[in-house]
Amino acid sequence: MSQKTALSPGMGSSEAGPGLWWVDSHCHLDDQAFAADLTEVIHRARSAGVQRIICPGTSAASSQAVVKLAQSWPGLYAAVGIHPNAAFEASPWDWDQICLLARQPRVVAVGETGLDRYRDFTPWQTQLEFLDRHLRLAQELELPVILHCRDAEEELLTALHEAADRGPLRGVWHAFSADLEAAYEAVELGLYISFAGSATYTNKKFEPLREAVVCVPDDRLLVETDSPYLTPDPLRGKQERNEPAYVVLVAQRLAHLREQPLDHLAAITQANVHRLFGIA
Repeated sequence: MSQKTALSPGMGSSEAGPGLWWVDSHCHLDDQAFAADLTEVIHRARSAGVQRIICPGTSAASSQAVVKLAQSWPGLYAAVGIHPNAAFEASPWDWDQICLLARQPRVVAVGETGLDRYRDFTPWQTQLEFLDRHLRLAQELELPVILHCRDAEEELLTALHEAADRGPLRGVWHAFSADLEAAYEAVELGLYISFAGSATYTNKKFEPLREAVVCVPDDRLLVETDSPYLTPDPLRGKQERNEPAYVVLVAQRLAHLREQPLDHLAAITQANVHRLFGIA
């Protein structure tokens, strides 16, 4: 990627082949939005071909909940962390819990962590401190880190460069919404790029995001829903809650933009999930 030349996507049909299955690499199944019908949501995902789901925590309590889910449902995996918008209310005990949970079975990543200037729930210095804690924990345990970023791309990349100077860095920039330059820099740092429902939106303001969709290399691409948020088109505005079954809609849009067969996209995202998270 140092040449900043995009991988040339293969041409072909977007029709799925037999046995096609998907990984939703970021879904908040512990959210209250799923409390009433979680079993049905998971079964719908299975019926849609979504065989693996990674559920990141956003607080100590949320992380405990996703670990329990992952240990209760085949095909579910957990990540543990404190979201930047929740860090303002985290206690020292909460961080101790994250450090313990990160060592539990079925936990495949640290996070969701990152930086957020869109909302001002957490003081900036506290956000930076918690991001650094998560990065160091991930490096200590040799786990990937799941990164959130909103209106703070430059600051996040600076923190990632500092972490990479300490040692190997693995992770994913989830629900990527930045531009092509940020994607290139993240890939050069060793990160994967995951696209969610926002990649399906056709507004002009999402043009830089669509450019990134086309140019991210095959071996660094992931797909997600970020459920219950970021409902993809054509359901956006018609159905408030997103759910993991709809990762197929995101994948179809990515395949169209990248001019790749849908089964090729399924194969590469499966391989990338296995490489990054160790999930077969």
